[in-house]
Amino acid sequence: MGEAVGVIGLGVMGAPMARNLLRAGHEVTVHSRSQGPVQRLVEEGAAAAATPGELAGRADVIVAMLPGEQVTAALLDGDEGLWAGARAGSILVDMGTASPGWARSLAELGAERGVAVLDAPVSGGDAGAQQGTLSIMAGGEAADVQRARPVLEALGTVTHVGEHGAGQTVKLCNQLVVGGTIALVSEALVLAAQAGVDPAQVIEVLSGGLAANRVMELRGRNFLEHDFEPGGKASFQHRDLGMALDAGRELGVPLPVTAVVDQLYVALVAAGGGELDHSALITVLERLAGRG
Repeated sequence: MGEAVGVIGLGVMGAPMARNLLRAGHEVTVHSRSQGPVQRLVEEGAAAAATPGELAGRADVIVAMLPGEQVTAALLDGDEGLWAGARAGSILVDMGTASPGWARSLAELGAERGVAVLDAPVSGGDAGAQQGTLSIMAGGEAADVQRARPVLEALGTVTHVGEHGAGQTVKLCNQLVVGGTIALVSEALVLAAQAGVDPAQVIEVLSGGLAANRVMELRGRNFLEHDFEPGGKASFQHRDLGMALDAGRELGVPLPVTAVVDQLYVALVAAGGGELDHSALITVLERLAGRG
């Protein structure tokens, strides 16, 4: 039998991650504000917890896949919160994207309660969550990463990148590259379309050369069909770029390209596209080119 694992947050990423943990033989308890995903996972063999505290009390490893620091913080405290139920010696793995400072603060709060904390954000999007091929960047104590490894390896490939907060720093680096790549692919496709060249052929040709990238591989259809059902929401991409810019200011590192890409996402979110997939950035470029 595998580890007793609690998964809190069953959205686009969390639900398939919980499913992969079940397939790997772990004893999985789930909790979410939305009951639909909970019920589906219960039908597949998971147990349901009515509160975050109940979930934490059943788990050796708690996986939190939540959309940001405020949501996570709201589930920690109180009589029914995670901290109230968490057992000393357990591990809380925060797999959502947050600031490095938040990760360090969370680790300190956990230490006060005898709970090890890892910041372990992921890259790979909804496809990686479904296929169990996420890239997991873990920050925290090496021994705690090793203890959590059997759980995390059911979700993808784990790399211990350093101390508390390092995982979130690497994730912000990932997000500025993803955002910049989406912007450049968008520019290329709009330029091609304006010149009368089939954008599908552009993706095919570029994918075989030095310009090949995972954004075109995983989001090529989205660009071409304008299907922006969210895998990674534009509002989250904008949030992450903002955190990257904050980190750059704090560390004295100029991020001029990231600043421009962030402003493009500002335009997308302001136009009502925050809930769309981050590949919807192409619509901003199309409007600027008079094609919207």
